[in-house]
Amino acid sequence: MTMTTKTPSSTPTSTDDAIRPSFSSRVGTFTAASGQTGGLLGLAVVVLVVFTLLSPRIYPSALNLQSIGYAVPEIALLALAVCITMSSGGIDLSIVATANLSALISATVSIGLVAAGTPAGLAVLLGVLIGLAVGVLCGLFNGFLVAKLRIAPILATLATMTLFTGIALIVTRGEPVYGLPEEFLALGTATVAIVPVSFWIFVLIVGLLWFVMNRTGLGLRVILVGASPEAADYSGIRRSRVLLQTYALSGLIAGVAGLMMSARSASATADYGSSYLLLAITIAVLGGTNPTGGRSPIVGVAVGAVVLQMISSGFNILQISPYFYQIVQGLILVLVLILELRRSRLQRWLRGLVSRPAKDGDLAPLP
Repeated sequence: MTMTTKTPSSTPTSTDDAIRPSFSSRVGTFTAASGQTGGLLGLAVVVLVVFTLLSPRIYPSALNLQSIGYAVPEIALLALAVCITMSSGGIDLSIVATANLSALISATVSIGLVAAGTPAGLAVLLGVLIGLAVGVLCGLFNGFLVAKLRIAPILATLATMTLFTGIALIVTRGEPVYGLPEEFLALGTATVAIVPVSFWIFVLIVGLLWFVMNRTGLGLRVILVGASPEAADYSGIRRSRVLLQTYALSGLIAGVAGLMMSARSASATADYGSSYLLLAITIAVLGGTNPTGGRSPIVGVAVGAVVLQMISSGFNILQISPYFYQIVQGLILVLVLILELRRSRLQRWLRGLVSRPAKDGDLAPLP
């Protein structure tokens, strides 16, 4: 009589078990995220030292550091919006258009309510909430095109970029919106402990996003959908729902960026920040985001935005042509992609080392 032994089933007992990353994947993710962020922090130190030596009176001054703090949040938030959608395996090319539309609607509502006699504080609060709602709606529309209609993200968001810009032009008839209430402008001009309020808001959002993407089920699902859509399907994850939530979150962050842009420039226009899209994508990749999905380095993207703004500020102080700054951006991006290629090879080696079966002559595993 032949006896057979049954091996334990490896099927996950629940969706949460299914989306919990394996040890080998954690090794690769931790190596990539920590290495990228650490490298950027080192680069920030190098940039600070170099420009301080070249301009010791101006660059390390409190005024210049404060100006960097004013400029970082808007582009960094746009880069985070790109990062989140890239983590799911997609991309959002409509972030700048979403930001401008949100800012225009918010500014128009705030000005109109103040003119109607509403207290300025309440008018600004309602305008901000409506502007953020517009950002979420834009994101949901993108998510609907990608998740429900199965349109490629790059094509869907390229179309909505034109659509949202057209709506903004119709709303304003192509003219900038001026006359924002002082309470609205305070978002872009006020400071707390010398640090701009907008930068404090940016730091808060980075912390919240890091928690969402690393400590909640939504974040894990987004990363799994980006890393392996087939595995997500087998795990019982509703990809369409995850994508809708992802693009809605991206739209919300873009809306916040739009409010900061209009508060800092004291106006709202349909074509503000036309060069921000490529810069946001560059920062997202520089921060360690995998363009094919599966990784969401929130802190790395934030640090990457600070580093590029530090370089831009140094170039302005030294009166170096902005065209050279674009060259530096491109060189940094190429260098990051080369390092990413080498790091991905290291990750594959580590995963193989962790997951390969033991052979005769190998050291016994530690208890």
